[in-house]
Amino acid sequence: MHKPHDATVALREGIFDYARKRLEYDPAPLDAPQTLEFLLEAAGPTVTENGLGGLETLSLFEQVLAPATISTDHPGYLSFIPCAPTEAAKLFDLIVSASAIYGGSWMEGAGAVYAENQVLEWLAREAGLPEGAGGVFVQGGTLGNLSALVAARHKAAQARQARGLARPERWKFICSAEAHSSLKAAAAVMDVDLIKAAVDENGRLRGQAVEAAISSAGDGLFAVVATGGTTNFGIVDDLDEVGQAAKSHSLWFHVDGAYGIAGMLAPISKPLFLGLDRADSFIVDPHKWLFAPFDACALLYRNPEDGRQAHTQHGEYLDTLTESGDWNPSDYAYNLTRRPRGLPLWFSLATHGIKAYRDAVQQNVELARKIADEIELRQGFSLVRQPELSVVVFERDGWNIDDYNRWSDRLLQDGIAFVVPSSHKGRPNTRFAIVNPETSFELLCEILDSMDAK
Repeated sequence: MHKPHDATVALREGIFDYARKRLEYDPAPLDAPQTLEFLLEAAGPTVTENGLGGLETLSLFEQVLAPATISTDHPGYLSFIPCAPTEAAKLFDLIVSASAIYGGSWMEGAGAVYAENQVLEWLAREAGLPEGAGGVFVQGGTLGNLSALVAARHKAAQARQARGLARPERWKFICSAEAHSSLKAAAAVMDVDLIKAAVDENGRLRGQAVEAAISSAGDGLFAVVATGGTTNFGIVDDLDEVGQAAKSHSLWFHVDGAYGIAGMLAPISKPLFLGLDRADSFIVDPHKWLFAPFDACALLYRNPEDGRQAHTQHGEYLDTLTESGDWNPSDYAYNLTRRPRGLPLWFSLATHGIKAYRDAVQQNVELARKIADEIELRQGFSLVRQPELSVVVFERDGWNIDDYNRWSDRLLQDGIAFVVPSSHKGRPNTRFAIVNPETSFELLCEILDSMDAK
């Protein structure tokens, strides 16, 4: 075995030191983006003919580039949907990278695939899916939704062929008018029609609206998609009613729970997910509310064979894998080469236990309800709606979008929090997306206090 070069050893130790420093921050610096002009001046060209050297490049990242990125695991990162990985998950992500494990096939990564499947089987059980359910970790919810819908269409096409029916003029699927943008993107990629069903006064998709959409859809309908926690409000569709409607018409029932399905772990929010056990497929992003690092989406199938038939790629060099009968993760989504991105979540779950995850999700939901009550008590604030999960949307009375933007910029510049404006029905507002167990009631109150002065 060759002895590492001195420069390699120095770089390795430098990276370990920097990783240790980042992990020991409590909290990590919030930081802020910089302009392209600033970065061109401060960093300059970084990819050069002869290289900058490892330690020099690491220093450039630490001193210039890293501070120009916002720390999504900061307790005050409350915009979009944050990422708050456990230290165990972050540490094991280092090991995954250092190990150069291939996660696409059982032949090459049996141990890693086994561990990932332990997590997928647990999620399937929590959702109430039958024994044998399973799936794969993909990059994110957009790819997860696309892969599930491709499997749904493939199964519908097989059923039509078995009945001697021709391909429809247009394939179609139904989703809520409040559904995530990834479904519109999936429809465009698949070249299918998206039918938006009306939501009720609470923004929730119900069975009656799905029945109406089915009646007007005509030929070619292959799936109904419900949302298990919308990004903007955290609203959970009536999964039981929507699932019943889909099943009564022999349609694939998919649930997009990229953010919200983690809520099924907490006793306080589990009742919202009645009917999830009807799903033919669902997704949940561990990098959102299951305390894993970017990037990981768990895609689960009631019958994994539906996914395998739709997604297995065939080629002479792949025959040794596809004909083996092994569980090959690459066969269950629109992917082939893949990193075993479920391993950091597996390690954290195995380390801390499921109860710690239940407690953390419960704590987030309780905090959302507590700060919502505080908002309602404060003069000059209006709660847009009561939170269901851990997203709290509210208005500062009399503010326009410019007021929100100025306040948001100042909040970030002061290193307090990252909270950006949003809107609902044409009215500007802002929101707390709470998925970090380190986010405190006191910090949220400090943010509210900062809105008393523009």
